[in-house]
Amino acid sequence: MVSVLLFPGQGAQKVGMGKDLAEAFPAARETFQAIDDALGESLTRLMWDGPEERLQLTEHTQPAILAHSAAVLAVVRERLGPVAAAAGHSLGEYSAYHAAGALSAVEAAKLVRLRGELMRDAGERRRGGMSAVLGLATVEVERACRAASGDSGVAVAANLNTPDQTVISGDPAAVQRAGELCKAAGAKRVLPLKVSGAFHSPLMAPAVPGVRAALAEAHFAEPRFPVVANASGEPVSGAVEARHSLVDQLTAPVRWVECMERLARLAPGARFLELGPGSVLGGLLKRILPAPDCLSLGTAAELERFLA
Repeated sequence: MVSVLLFPGQGAQKVGMGKDLAEAFPAARETFQAIDDALGESLTRLMWDGPEERLQLTEHTQPAILAHSAAVLAVVRERLGPVAAAAGHSLGEYSAYHAAGALSAVEAAKLVRLRGELMRDAGERRRGGMSAVLGLATVEVERACRAASGDSGVAVAANLNTPDQTVISGDPAAVQRAGELCKAAGAKRVLPLKVSGAFHSPLMAPAVPGVRAALAEAHFAEPRFPVVANASGEPVSGAVEARHSLVDQLTAPVRWVECMERLARLAPGARFLELGPGSVLGGLLKRILPAPDCLSLGTAAELERFLA
């Protein structure tokens, strides 16, 4: 059966993540060890033992989620069958390029560690905020963001997760004002998020030069299958274009609805597999496309059932 691979982004982390994989599968254990060695510290100790406050820091969260996804991939790769395409949510796009053979697990982990550090620094230079808007069409959220932007700063629709779930990002005052306008327009809920910056907004611009330079230096091979890019919702098949898309996504919205619709057109009837911690992307998929189910592969028990 043809597969489409999905890789989660920030928010899927929790203390204990991946420990059962390392205990059950040598390939997962080797992947974790290689990433620990490359980063020069025990990321896995933080993943498995905490403290949670430190794991939640974006410079740790990003490589932790990527390491978990890479460990899952190392275990199931030979049993996936033909893969038509992949996509990853935000940092998960790096995991997708690893799955496509464009980046090694070690290279990808080092890139997302740097990405997390640069995004943290950008957030410290210009404080930002994010809020999730539930129960309102994205076009209405975008209209509210435009109306809220001005002297109080900028607010943008940053994560277009489902037709009625959108995350807004930007300067705190503008984000708050946009949230109020969304409520007035009929949003069911507006939930402020605990984040260290205004991700996927113009406030992340200071992180762009460092990420661009790191990607230029990284060994980046041609992907073996297309990766649908967050910033465009279109498939990327070449290394040069992949580098550009990973830079663009820092300040551009994650067009997740478009990504899922594009994957469905690329691979009609394919099974969707979510590789990494949690099952958030499978839940989003059910609200975007009527037909596809998504199998979560993140725990040792889930992998054992899949392999059986």
